Amino acid sequence: MAPDGATDPAPEATPLLAPRDGLPPVIETSTQLVEYAAALREGTGPVAVDAERASGYRYGQRAYLVQLRRHGAGSGLVDPVPLPDLSVIQDAIADTEWVLHAANQDLPCLAEIGLVPARIFDTELAARLAGLPRVGLGAVVESLLGYSLVKGHSAADWSTRPLPEEWLVYAALDVEVLVDLRDALAAILEEQGKTEWARQEFEAILAAGPPPPRQDPWRRVSGVHNLRSRRQLGMLRAIWEARDELARRRDIAPGRVLPDSAMVAAVQADPKNEGSLLELPVFRGRANRRLVAHWFTALARGKALPEAELPLHSKPGDGPPPANRWADRDPAAATRLQAARAGLAEISAKHESMPVENILSPDLVRRIMWSPPEPRDPAAVAAALRAGGAREWQVELTTDLLTDAITRA
Repeated sequence: MAPDGATDPAPEATPLLAPRDGLPPVIETSTQLVEYAAALREGTGPVAVDAERASGYRYGQRAYLVQLRRHGAGSGLVDPVPLPDLSVIQDAIADTEWVLHAANQDLPCLAEIGLVPARIFDTELAARLAGLPRVGLGAVVESLLGYSLVKGHSAADWSTRPLPEEWLVYAALDVEVLVDLRDALAAILEEQGKTEWARQEFEAILAAGPPPPRQDPWRRVSGVHNLRSRRQLGMLRAIWEARDELARRRDIAPGRVLPDSAMVAAVQADPKNEGSLLELPVFRGRANRRLVAHWFTALARGKALPEAELPLHSKPGDGPPPANRWADRDPAAATRLQAARAGLAEISAKHESMPVENILSPDLVRRIMWSPPEPRDPAAVAAALRAGGAREWQVELTTDLLTDAITRA
């Protein structure tokens, strides 16, 4: 104990600065790939998998480095640029449990190069289910394993070639401790009685497959809320489409071609000609001066759309209205939602402060409270939960409280 009865401070984490087996060479040839696949096949236990992308630099979310590690095989750093088909790795580890952190982020880009797991253990999701206060990889590793990871290159341009050695060290360390972390989290989940919950969650990730394309992605432009008329929205959509086409063709992140703020400013300025557009600060740069005709043509195209073709102010949806409008539109539904949220908060408190959104999807809660199933009994509520994608552990945990919230209101 520290003086005056204070609790001893937690021991300082040990910095993890270099891979325990040394930094492996980057796998860039088919021969190297086949040799490492054979080593993975002979290895034992789960395989740690990670991928690095060039978000913010390149168009899309393709993988520019894939890291793997398995006991008996060591770590492998695979360059998917010269090796775009990693099916030989897939064949070697297809039946093995893959350990990933935030699997939803990496699975789509891994699938593009032939890597699709049959079983996973997601350490980020496991940390959420366990009720850990912080679920980032560095925080969980430090909390459970006592190591500190240097997280300085996560936002780097991983399409850079050759990759700097310090980046490769960072990448190798990301899989260095994943299997140990998996074992520590699995032990916590077992102690909390959540092993089956985690299994169902991991299976749901794999069953969901890649996310569908976003509807009206241009509506995600930062600052779109500052545009008041449908005509302005039509102009924004047109210049967004022009930017997206150019970014795709050049393989550059759209925001580096033209920032969101520049598109919104251009729409608000409503320039009468190319010269007026060039007067806006962001369009004075050399690159955009060359593209001024491209941008002005897009704006003019959006402005000339017939009224019937202009986008609506909000994207049509099949869900309930925003919850802050419920009290006016349907007071009973607002009461139901308030009761449901209170019940879910109680469940969270009983289960190590597991986040409410992991107990049950907030969108599904809103849908059921806005339009309760008929009859308003546990069987109907459970059926509505299953139809909405809830896992069986969630159905068992929340059916009674949701039914009570519905019937009390």
